[in-house]
Amino acid sequence: MNRRALWWLAKVLEGVGMIVVLVGVFISMNLGFEDQGLASMASEFQGLAWGGGIFACGLLLERALKTR
Repeated sequence: MNRRALWWLAKVLEGVGMIVVLVGVFISMNLGFEDQGLASMASEFQGLAWGGGIFACGLLLERALKTR
C-alpha cells in the first residue's frame, strides 16, 4: 500500500473508533434511563475500550507514517 492509502486507513480507523465510543455512550445512557446502572457502566466501559483501541491503532499508524 502506498502512504496515501495508509494515511486514509489511519483516518478511517480514528473515525470508526470515535463512532464506537459514541455508540457505547448512547447505549449506556439508554440503560441508565431504564435504571440498569451496572449494565450501563459495563456497556460504557466496553465502548470506551473498543473505541479507544481502534482509535489508538489509527493514531499509531498515522505516527508510524510520520504524518502527525
